[in-house]
Amino acid sequence: MRLKAALLGLTLLAAPAFAAPDFADEVKTDYDQHLEALFIDFHKNPELSYVEKRTAGIIAKELRAAGATVTEGVGGTGVVGIMKNGEGPTVLVRADMDGLPVKEASGLPYAATVTQVDIEGKEMPVMHACGHDVHITSLVGTARRLATMKDRWKGTVVFIAQPAEERIGGARKMLEDGLYTRFPKPDYALAFHVSAGTPTGKLIMEPGLNASSSDSVDIVIHGVGAHGASPHMGKDPIVMGAEIIMALQTLVSREIAPLKPGVVTVGAFHSGLKHNIISDRAEMQLTVRSDDEETRQTLLEGIKRIAVNVGRMNGLPEDKLPEVKVSHESTPATMNDPELTTRMREAFQGAFGKDVLHYEPREGMGAEDFAYFVQPELGVPGAYFAVGGTPQADIDAAKNGGPPVPSHHSPFFKIEPEPSVRLGTEAMTVAVLDLLDPAAASAAAQ
Repeated sequence: MRLKAALLGLTLLAAPAFAAPDFADEVKTDYDQHLEALFIDFHKNPELSYVEKRTAGIIAKELRAAGATVTEGVGGTGVVGIMKNGEGPTVLVRADMDGLPVKEASGLPYAATVTQVDIEGKEMPVMHACGHDVHITSLVGTARRLATMKDRWKGTVVFIAQPAEERIGGARKMLEDGLYTRFPKPDYALAFHVSAGTPTGKLIMEPGLNASSSDSVDIVIHGVGAHGASPHMGKDPIVMGAEIIMALQTLVSREIAPLKPGVVTVGAFHSGLKHNIISDRAEMQLTVRSDDEETRQTLLEGIKRIAVNVGRMNGLPEDKLPEVKVSHESTPATMNDPELTTRMREAFQGAFGKDVLHYEPREGMGAEDFAYFVQPELGVPGAYFAVGGTPQADIDAAKNGGPPVPSHHSPFFKIEPEPSVRLGTEAMTVAVLDLLDPAAASAAAQ
């Protein structure tokens, strides 16, 4: 059996890009018979952050059917499934499950048409506009596959269905609810994200930085209301807000090193109700991105300094200065452990062929709260990778002037479900098998 496995491994290492793991046919059958319908159901019935009750219930049921011991309601709507198979390491496999407040316009036959009341009490349209339906379907697929392959791994797998990634708060809430104390603490943590604009059949896994930090900042400006025809009688919060917005641009251009990236975006600015009335209040919402903690703190401290001193510059008393609050919707940067990443890259190339790995330079500063599971003080090395979700033909057509590939968070977002779900399932299963391989564990013990 080991000789056969060794020969298979050599064959896979030398195989072209269309190589596949030896259980690919079983994943294909499972997709046709079970996972496709599950994906369509998830896509048609998305749920918003922190209220993913239906989704969580389905995942819990699926994990139990696969043989996992399941706990629901972790960190709100989070689901934890434990699959134990003898002594060995513990691997955490995480999938995020929330949708976005977006009205779907993808044109898909299974497009979502639902609305839902969010945690602020507002009824919103909901869409899986970021591919979390792929993630949770592959989580179930991975659990179902590993349950049939217990002769090939030893140890414990912790399956996580995490709420509220889109509000970058669910991972932290699960940890605060005892994820690493009530349940087996992982030796490794794994997660993936499906990627529109990356070719189907390709994986991206790079060491080090994989996602930026993100902080949501709220600013309240207290003005003095007056008639629009008598501006000298008031303190205009809209003018102060405009001054703050323009001054904020100097944080990136003048206060952080040119080779250190940073973003300060004002996403919302609300004030006033009438043409001829100077309001007494303005509210601003910001998103702040960086790739390291030093830059992150420089930006956050600079925002507060600018906002408060614009208030002083405009003659506001000390008890009326702008208020700056960093909300709970924050996450540090996501860093892949170099040693674990190298191991996973080798495992993927061994299973899928050397050409499976794809590289794309980062062009934005997207964030991901998987970072909380792998913070250095927790001692859990992590690896986060991307699974291609768009056919190469569509990418080529867009480059040649055809329809653009819809971006994540767009109402037009869509991916190819079958290759995405299947590769996500296969890649995660390969990763877990590599980390929990009893032969490798035995050799290490010697």
